[in-house]
Amino acid sequence: MSETTTEGPTAPAAPAGPGGSGEEQLEVALTALRPSLEAVLMVADQPLDAATLAVAVGRPVEEVTAALADLAREYDDQDRGFELRNVAGGWRFYTREAYAPVVERFVLEGQQARLTQAALETLAVVAYKQPVSRARVSAIRGVNVDGVMRTLLSRGLVEEAGQDHETGANLYRTTGYFLERIGVTSLDDLPELAPYLPDMDDLEDELSAMSTPTPEPVPAPDPLGEPEPELPQPAPGTGPGTEPDGGTEPA
Repeated sequence: MSETTTEGPTAPAAPAGPGGSGEEQLEVALTALRPSLEAVLMVADQPLDAATLAVAVGRPVEEVTAALADLAREYDDQDRGFELRNVAGGWRFYTREAYAPVVERFVLEGQQARLTQAALETLAVVAYKQPVSRARVSAIRGVNVDGVMRTLLSRGLVEEAGQDHETGANLYRTTGYFLERIGVTSLDDLPELAPYLPDMDDLEDELSAMSTPTPEPVPAPDPLGEPEPELPQPAPGTGPGTEPDGGTEPA
């Protein structure tokens, strides 16, 4: 008695080429054509032509082309929020133009909060020192910038730019969106820093004042000999060396 199987029908294997090499091709299980096309197109990050889709679903190109046209027509008749377009020789899902305002609101949600002064200063350090590590930015600013950097990354103003060969730390740089927002075409158009730096005389005075040690007052002895109470220590992640927020403030 022959053994029965539960596998569905499969596409016939393609015949051997003219050279008679006898190379076997994998048989692709036949599935519902239109749902299969929808599933593949849903994960595609670029338009796919009918031949590529035919290979993916294991069906003839003519059937795939007809099914794609039927799907596009069905979405139009049902007035779906998306549509299937044949653009640049390939098929891809797009949001329908009539619902562009809804998509725009969703994409821009939360983007109206203005950057804080701390975030702007951090962004300036990245712009002029890029590619730069997060630790280097923190050293220049004198505070922890982890939260601010996360905000700048989420806003699309900075991006990762590889790793430092010596330390292995992630490096960061500004994006094209950053240039667009400040209205320049390249980093060469950024203003020079020299006009905004302090004069050398003022800088030398400040350095001299910082290098001169200040004598600490000697505390008077306690006549009762009682130990001084310990001062409360700041909680981890707080204090003058940490940014108080993620770098945004309400509009």
